[in-house]
Amino acid sequence: MPCRLTQLFGIQFPIIQAPMAGVQGSALAIEVSQAGGLGSLPCAMLSLEALEAELTEIRSNTTKPINVNFFCHSEPLPQAAKQAAWLEQLTPYFAEFNLDPNAQPAGAQRTPYSKAQAEVLAKFKPEVVSFHFGLPDETLLLEIKSWGSKVISTATTVEEALWLEARGADAIIAQGLEAGGHRGHFLSEDLTEQLGTFSLLPQVIAAVDIPVIAAGGIVDATTVRAAMVMGASAVQVGTAYLLCPECNTSSIHREALQSDAAQHTALTNLFSGRPARGIVNRFMAEMGPINESVPDFPLASSAVAGLRAAAERQGFGDFSPLWCGQNASGCQNIPAAELTRQLALGLMGSLSG
Repeated sequence: MPCRLTQLFGIQFPIIQAPMAGVQGSALAIEVSQAGGLGSLPCAMLSLEALEAELTEIRSNTTKPINVNFFCHSEPLPQAAKQAAWLEQLTPYFAEFNLDPNAQPAGAQRTPYSKAQAEVLAKFKPEVVSFHFGLPDETLLLEIKSWGSKVISTATTVEEALWLEARGADAIIAQGLEAGGHRGHFLSEDLTEQLGTFSLLPQVIAAVDIPVIAAGGIVDATTVRAAMVMGASAVQVGTAYLLCPECNTSSIHREALQSDAAQHTALTNLFSGRPARGIVNRFMAEMGPINESVPDFPLASSAVAGLRAAAERQGFGDFSPLWCGQNASGCQNIPAAELTRQLALGLMGSLSG
């Protein structure tokens, strides 16, 4: 079933495993790529040493194409006053767990794509490099292309898709509002501009001349087929992989995904400072889910780190980012390779571009 994108990336199936920082590493990417899809490694939270180790592990276990994913956000200026005010709002929670709000461990930080990361990537020359929140500067982008790597990035509006195409993206991920994890918007922070997958997808396809990848709410063969019939060149799937044994999804997160709680998700900025979709828990219900007091991305994560750790030690996900799309029905505790092949059944008889 050849199409423009499978040829562009050198993969068998136009199925991309979404990079999911915090719940996966190289193991998931390897299994998906080996099965014929495009496995992805989330890199924004990895140290340079960890990045090299993960890429070495991938190259040692598969010769198939892979995707590495980075963020392109602007690092915020120090916000001591805002962070202090936010910690003060969280004081009752710290007291509940007997924690000192002024002695909290730093949460996992996300760094924008840099020259230092590029130096590591140059040793491996991954087939695809993907970005969230736009694209890196032209020098870094041209370096990636000099390796022969293809560049893709996320668009949540037609305007963002046109912006990415004009600046050299080889394909665009059209991320619908249903998608779990962080929104990829970067031209506007107005969430009312965000569209569902099957409203956004045809508009982006009509606006650009490069392949478009559908993301958000795609969890099984039926939804894969629907996206491809609408003209998508590929699909990106995240939530459905969260129960696979190759994911390091926590037991608390896995339990939530298999419960009725997964039917209620919302966008929240509480955990990182940028809107991301997750299962509504106590923290989101009581403090937000969107709260204007939260420090800018990614500074917010440090304030919640201690609360999350304390609650998880007691077996609760009340302060955990339980990332999940609006459709968790495709989550299965089966090997990632098997899930990839199940998703590929949706390609039979579909149209692709």
